[in-house]
Amino acid sequence: MSTQRSVDVVVIGAGPAGTSAAYHLKKAGASVCILEARERIGGRTRSDVMDGAWFEIGGQWVSPDQTELLAILDELGLHTYPRYREGDSIYLDHDGNTHRYQGEWFPTSEETLKEMKRLVEVMDELAAAMDPARPWDHPQAAELDSQTFEQWLATQSSDAEARKNIAIFVAGGMLTKPAYAFSALQAVFMACSAGSFSNLVDENFILNERVVGGMQKVSLTLAEKVGEENIILNCPVRTLEYSDEGVIARGDGGVEVRARYAILAIPPNLYDRITYVPELPRKLHIAHQHQSMGLVIKVHAAYETPWWREKGLSGTCFSSKNLVQEIYDNTNYGETRGTLVGFVTDKTAEEMFALPVEERKHQILTAMAKMLGDEVMNPIAYYESDWAAEEWTRGAYANSWDMGGLSRWGHTATEPVGPIHFACSDIAAEGFQHVDGALRRGRQVAGSLTQLLTEGKG
Repeated sequence: MSTQRSVDVVVIGAGPAGTSAAYHLKKAGASVCILEARERIGGRTRSDVMDGAWFEIGGQWVSPDQTELLAILDELGLHTYPRYREGDSIYLDHDGNTHRYQGEWFPTSEETLKEMKRLVEVMDELAAAMDPARPWDHPQAAELDSQTFEQWLATQSSDAEARKNIAIFVAGGMLTKPAYAFSALQAVFMACSAGSFSNLVDENFILNERVVGGMQKVSLTLAEKVGEENIILNCPVRTLEYSDEGVIARGDGGVEVRARYAILAIPPNLYDRITYVPELPRKLHIAHQHQSMGLVIKVHAAYETPWWREKGLSGTCFSSKNLVQEIYDNTNYGETRGTLVGFVTDKTAEEMFALPVEERKHQILTAMAKMLGDEVMNPIAYYESDWAAEEWTRGAYANSWDMGGLSRWGHTATEPVGPIHFACSDIAAEGFQHVDGALRRGRQVAGSLTQLLTEGKG
């Protein structure tokens, strides 16, 4: 049975950006229809029971600078709780030795620590000179975008351990790509979008809190406000016709939605899953080929109790030399079970995916045990988030530009094409690649379209 609708705005994608845009449009009196390819709402946020335990499979953390997310949480009546961080953290050094420590900085040699602090200061200065909405206008944009982050770090310091430790906060921690695969400008932009590089290296800031019930509740609650009758799931949009008169979105199951405007609230690597009539401009055909996802395995391991706390450990672990580079206590609100979350990124994730399932699990848990102890090896529930295998995601956490792409094509990412507008975390200024950026971008586009709709009725 075919479905035909006519609305002011059709939103393609029901993640945080799409539900945010639709929510704000509806509040302003516009009619909306969300078309979502998946069978669920939430995009790259998802909470579910896997292997008998409840895990946050996608984006989950809230930091103090994420004012858009904090405001919407308050507006929707959703609550947060702090990440557990009492006790010692663990650092696995380049020689394979484990060190217990407290505080923000890794327990390296005095020389390496001094270099790390100096590099953070340099990155902070570069980030302070950038407008997150216009990173291509940075005074050193061309220079920084022509060097990989790895190359740039090599020009700044001869201390290999300091360079690798600084790189981990952007390469493994954020973009989930090797430091030789993205530019120094992209790294500076990552820092700028978070407020500073100092924020990125402080896990107590950037990973401050979680949402009670999971981050997916943000999209789910926004969707409730939009109304179930205005959302169609399991409906990939195959064709988007557009002209000065408006758009026609055609999806699976005979769905056809006519609207005055369309919002693409999907990551750039999925834009070409839609056929556009007429074709998108040439520069976008080229630009979109230079935005790509990273690769990460988010590892969840649940235990009867958070036993590491009894050992005086926070559960926080770092190592730029280990298979699992980061680990955190991810115990859910109100649960007596303990949960650890770890991250395997870029090339090492690719190597792990080449292994049989049980061998991969063993190697990952063994790497985690190097830092926390043999108790890691026997979880009561275990799950690996694999967003790269999902048809409507194809990577994680977000798209970033190839070498030279940010300064060359970055300005195209948010420019409308006729009645087609764009909203996702991948093209946000503040809150880039975070839920905060997705919500912010959704609200911004909704505001622009509300004004256009109002002017059109005048």
